[in-house]
Amino acid sequence: MVAAALHAGWVLVPRLPRPVAAWIFRTIADVMWWRQGKSVLRLQSNYARVLGLAPADPRVRRLGRAGVRSYFRYWMEALRLPAMSKEVILGGMRSTGDEVMFKHLESGRGAVMALPHMGNWDHAGAWLVHKGYPFTTVQERLKPESLYERFVAYRESLGMEVLPLTRREGGSARAFGTLAQRLRAGRPVCLPAERDLTDSGVEVDFFGARTRMAPGPALLALQTGAALLPATMWFEGDGWGLRVHDEIPVPQEGTRQEKVQVMTQAMAAAFEEGIREHLEDWHMMQRLWLEDLEPRPARPASGS
Repeated sequence: MVAAALHAGWVLVPRLPRPVAAWIFRTIADVMWWRQGKSVLRLQSNYARVLGLAPADPRVRRLGRAGVRSYFRYWMEALRLPAMSKEVILGGMRSTGDEVMFKHLESGRGAVMALPHMGNWDHAGAWLVHKGYPFTTVQERLKPESLYERFVAYRESLGMEVLPLTRREGGSARAFGTLAQRLRAGRPVCLPAERDLTDSGVEVDFFGARTRMAPGPALLALQTGAALLPATMWFEGDGWGLRVHDEIPVPQEGTRQEKVQVMTQAMAAAFEEGIREHLEDWHMMQRLWLEDLEPRPARPASGS
């Protein structure tokens, strides 16, 4: 049903005038916020941790409403993006720090763009493609399979190369090797990175508490020599904002694991900076910090 609804949305929503579509999605967002369901409460709890406030604080609830509206704006734009003109995609973006990224790519050095779930990351991807830099990313395998395939087709229609995070039957999809090849060829790779979706996450401090973040961006930069560049996105009026943060250098000393730890912690610090500036555009509706997570099931003992 979800896959069918999305397919219908990609057909119908682009035909609506933008103000009408925006009103519809903002109304849906307000209803969802008013109901205070599980996802909304988790979003507000995450905001509260960032702000150092209680989740029931009125300031957190007001920010939660803005956050849900921001999230539904992402969905409204995602449904309209395939029909959006190149001029609108390029002209609506206000970017800072991107000259460093383009300098690396023009010199033939790959760039790993590490992203939190902020603003409209699909629009940022379409913007990068229209700037002349098609890139590779990974997609979490969604259920049902038809929903995953629809999302892959959508992102490929925007010019992205999409690799599965896992195989259909489970296990590694060996995406790392393909990503490394793209980087050695001087191409960009864009990876969501503030939430670990594997068992190999790196523990870091994030807004005063411990969480796990994906080690992939740091590992790829280490192995290929590509630049590791955190980036944060937000909504700005009817347009979009993008900030490419300073490159995270590879430490001169330490083991491979220690270098990955240092680089991932620096990535987390860059995310903190961008999220604080545009907190309502951070769409983290899942548990993130270790103390909020349910314990992972113990692995069966060998031979059992």
